[in-house]
Amino acid sequence: MLLKRSVPKIRWKYWVKPWQQVDWLLFCLPIGISIFGGIAILSTELKQPVTDWWWHWLVAGIGTLIALFLARCRYENLIQWHWVTYTLTNFSLAIVMLAGTSAKGAQRWINIAGFNVQPSEFAKVGLIITLAALLHKRTAATIPNFCRALAFTALPWLLVFIQPDLATSLVFGAIVLGMLYWANANPGWLILLISPIVAAILFGTSWPLSEPLVVFKEIALGPLGLIWAIAMGILGWQTLPWRRFGIAGIGAWILNMLGGELGVFAWNHILKDYQKDRLTVFLRPGHDLLGAGYHQNQSRIAIGAGEIWGWGLFKGPMTQLNFVPEQHTDFIFSAVGEEFGFVGCLLVLFVFCLICFRLLHIAQTAKDNFGSLLAIGVLSMIVFQVIVNVGMTVGLAPVAGIPLPWMSYGRSAMLTNFIAVGIVESVANFRQRQKYYL
Repeated sequence: MLLKRSVPKIRWKYWVKPWQQVDWLLFCLPIGISIFGGIAILSTELKQPVTDWWWHWLVAGIGTLIALFLARCRYENLIQWHWVTYTLTNFSLAIVMLAGTSAKGAQRWINIAGFNVQPSEFAKVGLIITLAALLHKRTAATIPNFCRALAFTALPWLLVFIQPDLATSLVFGAIVLGMLYWANANPGWLILLISPIVAAILFGTSWPLSEPLVVFKEIALGPLGLIWAIAMGILGWQTLPWRRFGIAGIGAWILNMLGGELGVFAWNHILKDYQKDRLTVFLRPGHDLLGAGYHQNQSRIAIGAGEIWGWGLFKGPMTQLNFVPEQHTDFIFSAVGEEFGFVGCLLVLFVFCLICFRLLHIAQTAKDNFGSLLAIGVLSMIVFQVIVNVGMTVGLAPVAGIPLPWMSYGRSAMLTNFIAVGIVESVANFRQRQKYYL
């Protein structure tokens, strides 16, 4: 009798053994939030003959199976294939420029068997793998290794930026900054890296702020811009190795002064009209509420209407009457805010916090630098997207085409997020194994 009762137990352990070290909380939370996302999408389309919610769940199911498969594969094998991954990433992004599908002024998709695939989404994972492979032995603690990592990041970033896909290029930047910091890069170098962008904003915006707000039309050498440039000069002198004759400090100061001119050039020759409108609306709340500011204004009204507990599922007037454009994609959080209120928003953010804490835990307990960097790259990607998307819907960030992970409708984004989780689960699964007895 004892032998018969032990057989099912042995078989159960046999099937579970390949995933015995998997972080099941990290695995289950994205599944749960994907299911909730499908319900929120259904609410936004309740009176429309569309099935995006059904596709959302289907792709999430496929992503779950892919994540399970990746979790039992040894992540170390990615090191051997990282140049292939890097090549395929850049090739797919280049193909978009040649034979991609255009929509809303951007060329970001490839049509495969009737489905629009967005290579820039999968490129996020490709970039994480490439940087982890470059930095796991040669950390970013030296300027040559720091610049080497940036050099290999430049090509995919540029291919994404010229699509144009400014939002995804910002996600690339967040991934790079997070992984460089984890790879022992000097924090001062990271600040200097983004300082020209800050300088472009400070110098390109008239100061003190006045009405009408002048944005990126002429250099207004206001006190904040000058103070920032001087501060970056001091930071460069303190952190960069070329300190003789103040070369590092002078170089950093000049770079930030040129950042203002860079902002003017980008405003006049690089940014598209809709990108300019988004920045103008963010800097001038209440501007063009029936045009460029319509999306964000309607989103804020919907979230505010939810108050503490919300109107209830399928009962939000702004959501049900389609007052918020693109609500099933970029503005899905506004549907949560209206129908589930402040409490519902807090619960969603709490789930994302749990996901991020689990990613950080895996990064800290990984058996090698490569696995740790993979987890930090995914963490950087998720954190940035959540902050920007939620900030966008409540008016604390400019409107950008960044989806809310696992909740916004988007097949490529959904698969990318589950692939990323699967790779991190592999890192967790192949940590120092505990003894396992049959």
